[in-house]
Amino acid sequence: MRMLVALLTAVAMTSGVVASAVAEDVPQHRLTVRGSAFVDEYGREVVLRGFNVSGETKLAESGFLPFANAADARRSAQAMRALTGANAVRFPIAWAGTQPVRGPVNTPYLAALTDQLKAFLDEGFAVLPDFHQDLFSRYLFNRGSWYTGDGAPKWVVDLGGYPAESCGICAHWGQNITQNGAVQDATKDFWHNARGVQDEFVGQAVQTMTYLRTNLSAAQFAGIAGMDPYNEPFAGRYDSGQDSKAWEQNVLWPFFQRFRAAMDSAGWQDKPAFVEPNMFWNANISFQLHPGGFQDTGVLGPRYVFNTHFYDQLAQSGVFMPGKAGDGQYSANFATVRDRAAALGTAAIVTEFGHPLTGYTSDKAPTVDKAMYQALDSRVSGANWWRRPADSGPVLSATQWQWDIYSGRHHELMNDNPDKVKTDGDAWNGEDFSSARTADDATVQLRQDVRLLDRLYPAAVAGHTLAFTYEDRSRDGSQTLTWNQIPSALPATAALTGAGRYGVLVWQGTASGAPTELHVPAGMTPTVVTDVSVTRAGDRVQLAATPGLHYALIAEPSTAPTAAQLTAVRTELAAWAAGAVK
Repeated sequence: MRMLVALLTAVAMTSGVVASAVAEDVPQHRLTVRGSAFVDEYGREVVLRGFNVSGETKLAESGFLPFANAADARRSAQAMRALTGANAVRFPIAWAGTQPVRGPVNTPYLAALTDQLKAFLDEGFAVLPDFHQDLFSRYLFNRGSWYTGDGAPKWVVDLGGYPAESCGICAHWGQNITQNGAVQDATKDFWHNARGVQDEFVGQAVQTMTYLRTNLSAAQFAGIAGMDPYNEPFAGRYDSGQDSKAWEQNVLWPFFQRFRAAMDSAGWQDKPAFVEPNMFWNANISFQLHPGGFQDTGVLGPRYVFNTHFYDQLAQSGVFMPGKAGDGQYSANFATVRDRAAALGTAAIVTEFGHPLTGYTSDKAPTVDKAMYQALDSRVSGANWWRRPADSGPVLSATQWQWDIYSGRHHELMNDNPDKVKTDGDAWNGEDFSSARTADDATVQLRQDVRLLDRLYPAAVAGHTLAFTYEDRSRDGSQTLTWNQIPSALPATAALTGAGRYGVLVWQGTASGAPTELHVPAGMTPTVVTDVSVTRAGDRVQLAATPGLHYALIAEPSTAPTAAQLTAVRTELAAWAAGAVK
């Protein structure tokens, strides 16, 4: 094996230059599913990382569009690239926007939506459109209600003649899902196609997808990852004798099969459906758990992706988890996601995760979000990673909730009530999750630690990933969080990394038409120790596509290492990788 060590010097870049360089260096790739991984046209395993953009779709102030205009979408896309190195976005679509009246779709809405999609596609993002709903529809709620919803248009609610909504004494908007009779009835009616409302939804979806396909260029359409048919599905009310697993198998899964056929008829036959199990399948509060995860569905195969969300309800409660998250906090939760996807014979993605940034549990956000990213990178805790790297499992793709450049600057009339104007946070049911905001000088800024959000990750691997970890050294206030200590058995490696950020990738390489690529955070001047040749392109470290077992350490030492130090690190890592990953 040819042993090479590369010391790469990062070039200081303005945010504008970064956005331009990425658009050139990272072309859109047509993604498919192979086994448990997303792969591109070169056969490289691809990891998608980014954000949901944006919860503005849940509001009426911009007509149920993610942005007020296409210029804001472009500003957001460029800032997300420059500030976080994201390569994917989940892009909510509102049924209330696509079909405000029964019949043909609203083409002005679709035209504006398409222009906003193009802003991200033209920056090289993989885009996952998502038919989004929460509590079924805002039109179920009265003007004075404590809560609101999003999703279905008013005419659907009018057809139902639902009772006056009421959640009783509810401390969180989510309780409406199982306690608000109007929400429960409307949701159940949708799944049972009462008054043909599911027919109408699928029909508008076909028209929407056809419009997008025909109004995007071939190159832009290649950047569409697939379609998320329905956000956070739940039964509303179970039929007599039915449980959550039976509902998934007999009601939800047939709907997804129907939607899969709709995608085919709209010309999306080469793109997977990103299907979600019932929203409480992985709840970590026992009395909210509704078992599921398509346990009785059999193998889904590459035309479907196992698509799930995860929020720490224990941490958000402020009662059931009084402390903060720690090393390995969510290893088991995300291992379950990997295991379900493996059983289903497809790839997994976590399209929503995160924690409130204001409110009485917001002090947990730095540790909760770090622990979630840690578990996305590997199913092994930091304390155990170096001795059990082979147990890492696939690196999970994920999109954090959320990225909202209007955070704290909304002007939303809650339930169309001019006396209830919402401006703070997300302007929706008291939530405040956005990692971004617009400053007074009109620049987009991060609201969370940049070390947490701008992460090293293996964007494309020429071969098969065997193990990956990243120690971001993100902070909880003034405290630097370090959960992955390099063991004393690797003294040269520990000395080289010091107190800086570092990541390790081990992979079984193949001879591909494109190299392995890792996104490198802005401001990180990486020292790369590996056994293959290395180049730098924009925000990526590129490692040559070569058959065999390979390793790479990407670190930022405080001082430039000597040749002797690099040789010692190379020797340590070569021996470690050969023995630890088999």
